[in-house]
Amino acid sequence: MINDMKPEDIIGDYKEVMLDLYGGIKRLCLYSEVETPYPDGKLIVSTTDTNGIITHVNQSFVEMSGYTEAELINAPHSILRHPDMPAAAFKDLWDTVLRGEKWQGFVKNLRKDGGYYWVKATVIPNIRKGQIVGYTSVRRKPSRSKVEECIKLYPTLM
Repeated sequence: MINDMKPEDIIGDYKEVMLDLYGGIKRLCLYSEVETPYPDGKLIVSTTDTNGIITHVNQSFVEMSGYTEAELINAPHSILRHPDMPAAAFKDLWDTVLRGEKWQGFVKNLRKDGGYYWVKATVIPNIRKGQIVGYTSVRRKPSRSKVEECIKLYPTLM
């Protein structure tokens, strides 16, 4: 289940937009211009089922997202979808992992408080007996130069 964001959870001034997420889900998204820097030496790890529903998160995921573990487990991974992310990036991700291949890219993630953080993401299909049974995503700190490239590129892909 994914809920609309609530104004009382947001830090600072914010904008709002209705997002169309994977699977036909719509969500009211409240977002600010507050960036949380990705900490050195941390990896954010999560697993999902084949529909992108979160089944496991590590403590770094909880800390960076601002959500509790209970709020994340059984939620669509798109709970982190920032409105600045072009749909083309997620289409490419899904097209790649559904072929059983590894996907890598730079993602601007939305925090529960409306802020954001950038990651270098790697998504790997979990294959058992020849079938995809879910996905593991590992995120690490991106270089600032790659983030700056994405800030310029992504608006052209919307």
